[in-house]
Amino acid sequence: MDIKSLTPHLSISPQILASEIQAVAEAGFKAIVCNRPDGEGPDQPSFKEIEAAAIQFGLQAQYLPAETGKVRDEDGKAFGQLLNTLPGPVLAYCRSGMRSTTMWALSQAGVTPLPQILEASKQVGFDMKPLVQRIANGGKTPTNQADASHDVVIVGGLSTTLNTTSESTVTCHSAPNGVKKRGIGILKTRGRSF
Repeated sequence: MDIKSLTPHLSISPQILASEIQAVAEAGFKAIVCNRPDGEGPDQPSFKEIEAAAIQFGLQAQYLPAETGKVRDEDGKAFGQLLNTLPGPVLAYCRSGMRSTTMWALSQAGVTPLPQILEASKQVGFDMKPLVQRIANGGKTPTNQADASHDVVIVGGLSTTLNTTSESTVTCHSAPNGVKKRGIGILKTRGRSF
């Protein structure tokens, strides 16, 4: 096991095994949080196996999985709620410890100063700088800015406004005579091609 302390109440670890739960209990942990979905790797034990071993050694176990690279704002919030209700210290684990650290970082938005979140994460080997905007925004993905923007040019013989399935609007104007459609894609919206 490679247990690293984020705070006095929380440590993180890569995947643990059921055979290691006794050592986790002997190290003083009172609860375990699994942030790794069952079946993610062929050699990982299921959460049920970890939970059964945890119960045997008097530990609480909670399952809050997230896919690699897809920790949602809600995951951070739920993680914070678990930390507030579980007896500590708590050991959280996933494949490498990154998802557990990410959930903790998001849960600390507005609670712990940003520089402390970044430093604690760095001390356990994870760079949370890509999450700075989310953390600074209260643990939520900022919605006042677009992740990407695109200019769309549509060449065709009609003049109308099409509402796409997103929140954007595409305006089509009549193309001047003689314009060829070579290399221009087709816009499909709600099953209609234009």
